[in-house]
Amino acid sequence: MIKICLADSFPVVIEGLKSYFQGNSKIEVIGSAKNLESLLSIIKNNRCNIIILEVELEGLSSIRDIKSLLRDFPDTKIILFTSVSEKMYAPTAIKSGVSAYVSKDSSLKDLESTILKVADGDVLYSETVRKTIEILSKGKKSERLYKKLSTREIEVLRYLNDGKKNKEIAQILGLDEKTISTYKLRLLAKLSVTNLVDLLKKAKDLDII
Repeated sequence: MIKICLADSFPVVIEGLKSYFQGNSKIEVIGSAKNLESLLSIIKNNRCNIIILEVELEGLSSIRDIKSLLRDFPDTKIILFTSVSEKMYAPTAIKSGVSAYVSKDSSLKDLESTILKVADGDVLYSETVRKTIEILSKGKKSERLYKKLSTREIEVLRYLNDGKKNKEIAQILGLDEKTISTYKLRLLAKLSVTNLVDLLKKAKDLDII
């Protein structure tokens, strides 16, 4: 039996997944978490094969948190199940060591199939993600602009798009406010814009956020 833990801040998602997997002969839901703290409590006290993780889980402020989970629980695999832009997170997810990236636009049958394959040792991503990675490697300069961005810069950009101020982003990421200002300046330079409005517009046009 494959033991999975669900981690999502939205109860409707948790309940929907629990209902779908109830009575499944191969997959058992051993717990559900609405934030990072409760997720850690569950996987510390229960054997968990796979975490179905939303990257916007409450308390999960950085891709570094995902790397920490994989380092601290090496026998547990992670499937990112999220609506966050694949272009934004998929390449980083691959580098961080997650086993799969599944869009919430996918069917639950697709998610189930992914769980079974990951349990067998596969590392896989949707066709959309594969095409995105291919574009990064072979696409035009305009399509590859955001490849210049670091993981941290992408995270800062994401929070700026959420309407958060420098001080708020600094608190979330555990950084100095001046450091966030520096990241913002780098983002403006790398995307060749001069203000925040144009920065967010260009990032959206490139499907970074």
